[in-house]
Amino acid sequence: MTIALAQWQLDKASKESFSSQLYLQAQQAIQSGRWAAGARLPSIRLLAAHLAISKFTVAELYEKLSAAGLVRSQPGSGVYVSRLTEQQQQQLESSASQSSRQQDVALMRQTLLREPHWIKASAGWLSPDWMPDQEIRQAMRELARQPQSLTDYGPAQGYFPLRQYFTQRLAQLSIATEPAHILLTYSASHALDLVFRLHLKPGDWVMVDDPGFYNFFALLRLHQVQLLVVPRTKEGPDLVVMQRLVQQFKPRAYLTNSVLSNPVSLSIQPARAFAVLQLLQQHQCLLIEDDIYADFETQPVSRYTSMAGFQSNNGFEIIYVGSMSKTLSADVRVGFIAAAPATIAALTDLKLISGISTSTTMERLVHVLLTGGGYRRHLEQLKRRLQQARSLVFSKLKQLECQLWAEPSAGFLCWVKLPAGVSSSLLSERLQQRQVVLAPGSQFSTLPDADQYTRLNVAQCLDEEFWRILAEELRQAKST
Repeated sequence: MTIALAQWQLDKASKESFSSQLYLQAQQAIQSGRWAAGARLPSIRLLAAHLAISKFTVAELYEKLSAAGLVRSQPGSGVYVSRLTEQQQQQLESSASQSSRQQDVALMRQTLLREPHWIKASAGWLSPDWMPDQEIRQAMRELARQPQSLTDYGPAQGYFPLRQYFTQRLAQLSIATEPAHILLTYSASHALDLVFRLHLKPGDWVMVDDPGFYNFFALLRLHQVQLLVVPRTKEGPDLVVMQRLVQQFKPRAYLTNSVLSNPVSLSIQPARAFAVLQLLQQHQCLLIEDDIYADFETQPVSRYTSMAGFQSNNGFEIIYVGSMSKTLSADVRVGFIAAAPATIAALTDLKLISGISTSTTMERLVHVLLTGGGYRRHLEQLKRRLQQARSLVFSKLKQLECQLWAEPSAGFLCWVKLPAGVSSSLLSERLQQRQVVLAPGSQFSTLPDADQYTRLNVAQCLDEEFWRILAEELRQAKST
């Protein structure tokens, strides 16, 4: 198979050299698996003619690819995409077995595999074809033409125009704040790490939802705190259990997704939110609200921060965390924290001590994308596509006798109960052998019935091959 000439593109208006542009394209295509091992590259003469560039430029490109081990030349035959040896493949990543925390991040390691042919049914993010790739490339070119430095440290709290944008964005959610009270971070996970460093110490008790986001559990364990699980109901946390835990353990904090909670994709109901706020205020328990799915909502919903602000008179505090990684880019990563002024000041110092400043270039890029007009259109398209995906996936699940814990009306995640007698941990092991990533329910829940459940991403479950494999494995599981 010869790689089609149409797959090679060149921006002749770019200041980047032709050879560098083409090298980056080829490197990404090969490392992602889009160009399969053994595929033949066009001849130097054909590619040069197609792109209307010098043959010496193409020859230089092929030499760079060969030096990097990405291609191999066969005299008299052509240039071919290299096939990594088993030893080379093993050297690309460290062994997970060498880490004491391998169980905490097992699902994340699987879903971050570069093999494009794997079906990542339980991944926690949208695949690249759902994201605004061309808009990001265009914004990068626009950024490169601007006079600002690409080599200096950024301001301590992050790029001011982006903090100003987030202020306006939060105002639309009935959350009043100012740019000075927003801190930009590398991601929502980075934001939470800073918050935990500031407010938690080893041995503290922290409440989390169950089922809940597995990385919440892992990050809290990393900070050596003790977890108190609060069963999640369709209205929000189980208030009876939460009240008992608060009175018995005096927890330092409650960490939650209030909107489209991972993995159930439901949002807190107003009456339940009000009751939770009253309880936490009474016991001065810090509330950390992770709202990374905010832009997926299809109708206005309640948030703790919009109901109570950041701090009340008796010392009770809410810290709000957001991120653009789920709707914009998992690679161009920017998160943020909104909180009371004193808290932002302290978190800023922690950010500087632990990582100095965040990337102003990334923050400027995100600002260009969010304010250019295309982001709103992108969100509208995402919501339409996800509505169609949810409808299809929910129908397929019913055909396989799988039950939805709840039927979400927004977002891309769902919490699914497998047919009677089917273990999600055993099923995930079998599916892994067939290059399908399925998350065991125990990654998200400690409840007794956790092994009957799994988390699915509707956007990653549109391949008919997935449903064929799942149906076969479910039949096998039910017959044994």
